[in-house]
Amino acid sequence: SWYFKQRLYIRILLLFKEIITNMKVSIIVGSKSDLDYADKCSEILKSLSIEHSIKVLSAHRTPKLLSAHIEKCEKDGVSVFIAMAGLAAHLAGSVAAKTFKPVIGVPIDSGSLNGIDALLATVQMPKGVPVATVAIGSAGASNAAYLAAQILSLSSKSISDALRDVREQNIKAIKELNKNLK
Repeated sequence: SWYFKQRLYIRILLLFKEIITNMKVSIIVGSKSDLDYADKCSEILKSLSIEHSIKVLSAHRTPKLLSAHIEKCEKDGVSVFIAMAGLAAHLAGSVAAKTFKPVIGVPIDSGSLNGIDALLATVQMPKGVPVATVAIGSAGASNAAYLAAQILSLSSKSISDALRDVREQNIKAIKELNKNLK
């Protein structure tokens, strides 16, 4: 009886450890110029107490480093990937091709088309290799963080509660704003 209780206790601890350590997000940007967007995303994840990392890796210039990073992230318990890229924007698709974890794509507003090319490249994925694509630019960077948090909230009450608090704060701010309008 003592032996089985110990085994059960160990299983529960391992399960708890797995749940806690799998609440991680990897933010990947295609170039140094995209780091401001990653920082915006990072701020939101920090405010929700979600562990995350930021890396600069290119689908075209550093494909082997990108593959190695994804492999390491999966071993380290990353649950969601956020990929941010402009222009040809193949980064999110390249990440999605290498993992079964959710991938959120953020098209960056760069180049002569102001991100429209990146949006189309990110959203047009073949069947079976999905990328959840958010808005172009800064709004997309913010929403990518919130979407990652919503995905993680499926397994975490604390993240779910934090998201609820953010929504309630937004409602209070709008009510306050409307009080001051004529």
